[in-house]
Amino acid sequence: MAEIVNLRVVRKAQNRANAEKAAAENRTRFGRTKAERVAQDREADRIAKTLDGAKRSD
Repeated sequence: MAEIVNLRVVRKAQNRANAEKAAAENRTRFGRTKAERVAQDREADRIAKTLDGAKRSD
């Protein structure tokens, strides 16, 4: 005899698997590499220092 399967559980498992697959694709498509994140952080720090150095003290 075949095993009794709850179709709701199977459907939820399929939905979870599809969501994980889509998330993995989005991570590779839209994610940034570590080098890109570090470069952007350095650039933001450089800009902040430049702006702080240009402030006038009245």
